[in-house]
Amino acid sequence: MSIRTYYPLLLVFVSLFLSISGFSKSNTVYNYIPKSEPELVGEYLYLFVDENGSLTIDDIAESADFVKSESEVPNLDVTPATVWVRLTINNKSSYERLLLEVENTLLNEVTLYEEEDGEFKATTISKDQPFEARGNTNQSYQFELDDVKSTTKTYYISIKSYAQKLIPVKVGTVDSIATSRLNRDVLAGIYFGIMLVMFFYNIFVFFSTRDRSYLYYIIYIFTVTLVQLNITGLGYKYIWPHAPQFEKISVYLFPSLTAFASIAFIREFLHTKQYVPKMHRGFWVFVIAYIITIINAIFGDKYLSYNLLNINALPLALYMIAIAAYIRSKYKLRQALFFLVAWTVFLVSIMLFVMKDFGVLPYNLLTVSFIQIGSAFVVVLLSIALADNINILRKEKEESQEQALFALEENARIVREQNVMLETKVNERTIELSQSNDELNKTLRELKEAESQLVESEKMASLGQLTAGIAHEINNPINFVTSNVKPLKRDFEMMTQMLDQIQEIGLDENTTIEEKKGRINELKEDLDYDYLKTEIDYLLKGISEGSNRTAEIVKGLRVFSRLDEDDLKKADINEGLDSTLIIVNNLIGSTIEVKKEYGNLPVVECYPGKLNQVFLNMITNGLQAVKSKFKEENGGVLTISTAHDEENVIVKIKDNGVGMDEKTQKKVFEPFFTTKEVGEGTGLGMSIVYNTINKHNGKIELNSALGEGTEFIITIPINHNVEKIENVG
Repeated sequence: MSIRTYYPLLLVFVSLFLSISGFSKSNTVYNYIPKSEPELVGEYLYLFVDENGSLTIDDIAESADFVKSESEVPNLDVTPATVWVRLTINNKSSYERLLLEVENTLLNEVTLYEEEDGEFKATTISKDQPFEARGNTNQSYQFELDDVKSTTKTYYISIKSYAQKLIPVKVGTVDSIATSRLNRDVLAGIYFGIMLVMFFYNIFVFFSTRDRSYLYYIIYIFTVTLVQLNITGLGYKYIWPHAPQFEKISVYLFPSLTAFASIAFIREFLHTKQYVPKMHRGFWVFVIAYIITIINAIFGDKYLSYNLLNINALPLALYMIAIAAYIRSKYKLRQALFFLVAWTVFLVSIMLFVMKDFGVLPYNLLTVSFIQIGSAFVVVLLSIALADNINILRKEKEESQEQALFALEENARIVREQNVMLETKVNERTIELSQSNDELNKTLRELKEAESQLVESEKMASLGQLTAGIAHEINNPINFVTSNVKPLKRDFEMMTQMLDQIQEIGLDENTTIEEKKGRINELKEDLDYDYLKTEIDYLLKGISEGSNRTAEIVKGLRVFSRLDEDDLKKADINEGLDSTLIIVNNLIGSTIEVKKEYGNLPVVECYPGKLNQVFLNMITNGLQAVKSKFKEENGGVLTISTAHDEENVIVKIKDNGVGMDEKTQKKVFEPFFTTKEVGEGTGLGMSIVYNTINKHNGKIELNSALGEGTEFIITIPINHNVEKIENVG
């Protein structure tokens, strides 16, 4: 928080001393006599406030409304008005050149007017320009007074500022001003060195402990350092010299950030949420107030923002002190005592600093540095408090470990006693459990045997269906082949006879060629050669089609059977579906339409034989559902579609059969559940389907409506080692 923000706290106190410290000099001219240090000339200043800021230097020079300052350092309110200062210097030294310094770095613009040959020459130093535009390297406002040996001159100074208009004016030689500035910079260097050491020390401790108190405290140190960089002008001089707009905003931004850091630190350090939950929430009022201050400073009235800083600072400081005092008095928290001491010292340093501004204390290097001394003390003391907090936590941890160790030893004793009692009971129960275990093992063996028999029964049922389908499918093309063999043999014999006769005709030497041709043509007509050749082609084509169909069925059977089904391998899902359809072709008949909507699938790492068994069970169930609804009439449709995404292959088997009600859907995957008549099924078909899909880390979903049909959606990972998906059933 800005050092000016505590003025309201001390204004009443300081005003009691003003009558003691204030006095005026009878001589209105400042007689400069060489000294080793620059001299404050506040009591030789005459002040005039231009409320509208519209007066020119000529207007000011003719004004008779100047009021004599009664203090070493004039202190005016925060207003948009321009303050004019008049100073007459009688140089009684032999120095040709003196320096005039306005030491307040928070002022926005200072202009020195010096009359030469009846006209005023103006020298302006402003924060509206980069720092280098000042023409010197001093962060304060310094002006050279040339050709002043044994002269008396009157100077006018105009001052504009969004902050408190504190006007410490000094006059001295170049060397004395430089020495004074050097002393202040050395003290500032010591201060920033301390802050830097504390900053990095607490960063190191934070990374060692991961305690959030240290994190907030590091931010607090950083923001306090930024405030002091702003107050001393060193930030504008060294860090952001080319950002004048940021320099003007920093007057409001840095104190607000310090307030945020202070709030975050005290909330974490004193555990306000635990000890004072209502007051813990009350900090949000100050957070909002400071946010409004920053926004207004950027986009609105900067004078109002500076006043808001003053208004917010006192209640926040008292609020934090009240919380620390309450926690200390009620909960005896040592951290609260450290905080109270540190914050009290800080407020005392601010009081002394402000008393210097009102003339109660002398304006010198010590009083100017009170705020830095106080904030450095706070930083060091709170760092000690944080270290002490770690010791407290370590001690509490050790006590907790001792209590835990004692509890463990006590528990061990109780366990030993209980073990003695339990050992007897365990021995008794062991005998009983051994007997029960033998009975359970016997029952388990019987159940496994029954399960094996049922599974084998289901396999035999599938095998019977498979055998019937293969026999039916192969029988048609074989019959086609065998029925063509006999006429083909007859035609072949006729062709053989004809060839023998043609050979005899050809070998007859007593017959002319023309006669031979005539006899051969007669022979062709008698045997109907053209029809015979056409019939042979037709019979061979039929035999070829029958043999090809038989080969296709055998290939489908080979794909379906998958003798290596116990091994994972890459397989084509579409090929497996086609082979299954070949097996069940006899169930499809001519009344059911099968629609195949296959996608271009990648090969899948799976157990192909087991998946074909899944497809067989599901397609068979779908065909039976369709036949149950349509009987021998047309209209039944079985749709098989496949698709894939980046990780899975999706198979959908949909029928427009009888469908299922909700009760049946809930039980469809349960072992031994079946809707068929007694003796027509074991009820293990869909259970095997569910377990097989689960073995493939896949899932199966069911959509069905009674009277409308059923759709099964199977999702199978392309790679078997993907994360297992919980099945939906």
